[in-house]
Amino acid sequence: MNPLAVFETERLLLRPAAPQDAAFIYELLNSPKWLKFIGDRDLDSVSKAEAYIIEKMLPQLKKLGFTNNIVIRKSDGAKMGTCGLNARSGFDDLDIGFAFLPQFEKQGYAFEAAGRIMRFAREELPHYKVTGITSKENLASQKLLEKLGMRCAEEISFPGETEKVLLFRLP
Repeated sequence: MNPLAVFETERLLLRPAAPQDAAFIYELLNSPKWLKFIGDRDLDSVSKAEAYIIEKMLPQLKKLGFTNNIVIRKSDGAKMGTCGLNARSGFDDLDIGFAFLPQFEKQGYAFEAAGRIMRFAREELPHYKVTGITSKENLASQKLLEKLGMRCAEEISFPGETEKVLLFRLP
């Protein structure tokens, strides 16, 4: 597996996040839905976003060969969101994650990107189970996970956290 592989769909390119994506990551991680449904990562500057990429995203890429990807529209090169597989500490399965800037929502981009990542997981990572984790309030995320073929399996809490989230699995 090439850890720097770029995934492609009809309309999209997905590539691993890099330090030069810091301004985009700063914008995305401070968007209202990210803050509401995923949580504040305390990125109050582009330089902190760059550090986040270097310290949080790139180590998984180096260790496992995959990470969260920047989703880019082919037609104009617009960076729209992120989609990828996350290895969470204390959790054996991979979590498919996706987030898009508001102006790129409800156009099928998240489903297209997540579908490509799921295909990658089936073909290249068959020894992993892919799950989806979302807040109870994030109905759009739940709907997308269901469209990917997953079903809500249970409510869970991560170590050290009290908030319950929904865990989706493939049947």
